[in-house]
Amino acid sequence: MRRQTITQLAVGLAVTVGVITITAAADLSELGKDMVLIPTGEFTMGSNEHGDETKHQVVLDPYWIDRYEASNARYKQFMKATSHPAPAYWDDPRLNKQNQPVVGVSWTDANAFCKWEGKRLPTEAEWERAAKGPEGDNHYPWGHKLDPKKANYGQNVGRTMPVDSYPEGVSGFGVYNMAGNVFEWVEDWYDPSYYKQSLALNPKGADQGYNYANQGPVKVLRGGSWLAPETSLHTSHRFWNQPDNNSYGVGLGFRCAKSAATVSAEAIQSGRDAFIQALVAMGAEKNAEALAAIEKALADDPNNKEYLATRDLLKKSMKRKK
Repeated sequence: MRRQTITQLAVGLAVTVGVITITAAADLSELGKDMVLIPTGEFTMGSNEHGDETKHQVVLDPYWIDRYEASNARYKQFMKATSHPAPAYWDDPRLNKQNQPVVGVSWTDANAFCKWEGKRLPTEAEWERAAKGPEGDNHYPWGHKLDPKKANYGQNVGRTMPVDSYPEGVSGFGVYNMAGNVFEWVEDWYDPSYYKQSLALNPKGADQGYNYANQGPVKVLRGGSWLAPETSLHTSHRFWNQPDNNSYGVGLGFRCAKSAATVSAEAIQSGRDAFIQALVAMGAEKNAEALAAIEKALADDPNNKEYLATRDLLKKSMKRKK
């Protein structure tokens, strides 16, 4: 009898964990369709190409970045929901297909869109790490040699291409079109000497932008565009423009990012211990005890999808039994 009870408990736990894992995986899968998780890591930022690209080591906390450039379809939803004005070239037949990247946007436009999506613009360092891939030093997103078949640049096509084009040219992290197609706004102010004094951990850019040609401080642009020459394609290339200026608008786009929650190793272990206690209590049908344990796990790791799914499962079960 005791063996049968233990067996039933084990089976019950396995089923419960399976349901929770599937639920959590589904949530992460949904996010992963549109964004890529870039893990904590160190990389070499900069190159030997230009004077404003001084090489230096940077370490970044984990973050998410859009797999694709913001499309006209997504921007149309933003305009409809917020009454935000249409960008330049919105009616240009070369550039306004639903799956092409939105162009003609200022930094201010891009920033507003990302906030509307519950995201933000990536920092310059985040953008470059996503482009350089896990190896941390790729000169182009796909490697170290220029390949015209892997990017849209130099008016070779004569228009922007769909945001999911050039799959053979993705970065090592699986991010599309980080070379060519459209220049991409990032969060940082542009300062040509910033790399010589940049922080090594999670740099946020200069405190103020370079006053280019006395036209006002400028923000950073990354990635080259369908109009720009091959010299703009390498992963460290820096360009700039005033935040409210879209004078290069026919090739100006963006993608968004968001921070990933970080939890200490101690909190992860403590949360895991409490989670196991919750599963054992659930197997014994001690739901009140299980709920207390899962709340403890969430106190240690608030955004853990598995724990959140377990709590929802418990609350539904307790409600049915009332």
